[in-house]
Amino acid sequence: MDKILKNEDWLAFIAGLAVILTAWGGYFFAAPMFAWTDTGNIANFITDTKSLSGLAAMLMVLIVAGLLTFFMKKHNFMTFIGACMLVFLLSVVSQWISGNKSVKDTGFEYVIFALLTGILIRSIFGFPAWMRDNLHTEFFIKTGLVILGSGVIFGDIMKAGSLGLLQAVIVVLAVWFFAYWIAKKLKVDDEMAFMLSSAVSICGVSAAIATAGAIKGDGKKLSYVVSLVLIVALPMLILMPLAAKYLGLNPAQAGAWVGGTIDTSGAVVASGTLLGDEALKFSTIVKFSQNVLIGFAAVGISVFWVFKNRKGMAGSAQNVNFGLIWERFPKFVLGFIAASLIFSFFVSPGQVAATKDYLKTVQTAFFAFAFVGIGLETDLSVLVKTGNGRPAWAFIIAQVFNIVVTLIVAWILFR
Repeated sequence: MDKILKNEDWLAFIAGLAVILTAWGGYFFAAPMFAWTDTGNIANFITDTKSLSGLAAMLMVLIVAGLLTFFMKKHNFMTFIGACMLVFLLSVVSQWISGNKSVKDTGFEYVIFALLTGILIRSIFGFPAWMRDNLHTEFFIKTGLVILGSGVIFGDIMKAGSLGLLQAVIVVLAVWFFAYWIAKKLKVDDEMAFMLSSAVSICGVSAAIATAGAIKGDGKKLSYVVSLVLIVALPMLILMPLAAKYLGLNPAQAGAWVGGTIDTSGAVVASGTLLGDEALKFSTIVKFSQNVLIGFAAVGISVFWVFKNRKGMAGSAQNVNFGLIWERFPKFVLGFIAASLIFSFFVSPGQVAATKDYLKTVQTAFFAFAFVGIGLETDLSVLVKTGNGRPAWAFIIAQVFNIVVTLIVAWILFR
């Protein structure tokens, strides 16, 4: 038990499931509204009870962070809480900015502002060692991913469209292996290649994070991949709908194409909206179908990673066994799968609907913490120099391949 309570993966598993199980038990609050239109209603936003419940969700993250340092006993408690308080304030600001109606209409998500806020603070004030040692960015990401599992309802996916799930499987497999192949051709290291391949093929940031956890990847490389995903998604948000109209795709084809290629949920929704309600429905179905694959992909990648690196880890191929695989396996993925199974088959549809927005809020709170941390850890000078631009080229080439393959598959399946 002591080993479990000092393991970040297991703590994320416990924290994430604790959040969803208490919600299932009826202990949750109204979903917040980080929403405002102009400076004239900021005062109303601050005092609105739903906005205050958003702050309550963020405070929940602080409490979980306090428990983390208590169990792991690695840091000075006051220093840890000080670092978390700063990240807390920045993450609230990022959600507040993204809640503006004009910003929301562009499809820019809180993820972008959380990342940029962290980068801006680092660029101006630097990144002190005491904060670097106390961020625990990966813990917040993993806990958020466990909670994300509660929103992956298998029945909804199948009712919404089995063709979307079929497209997701075909595209993910084809694009992942192509992206990995091109990354290795460009001499990108294995860790970066795995994260790039998952990000471009599955569902962007969340897939990159899950992969980093599965292979225990370098946080700096993860920051690089996240930045690439966000940078490339912005022009695609505008250009993809224009291309769909130029090619004369029907709404189903256009939506499936957009949902299968753009790597952030907000950008998918924005692009789908530009194409109309019918296209938006299909883009959401395909994007959600790809989200379903995160857990399965993390399991496969974890096992593949152990066998691929067996000599470096165990000395010889014969030494690879289930014990080693279990040791390397990302335990938070079990939480994601458990959350999905619980809410798919055991929680009543009424309770799923009642807790959906609340759990999404708490998940967002954990992710906002994490992305501010990623921004603080991101050194732009290193970002520019990484691999002499080879990882960026690998990502862009793979994304072009993704666009072409997804277009062909969407055209065939949804014609």
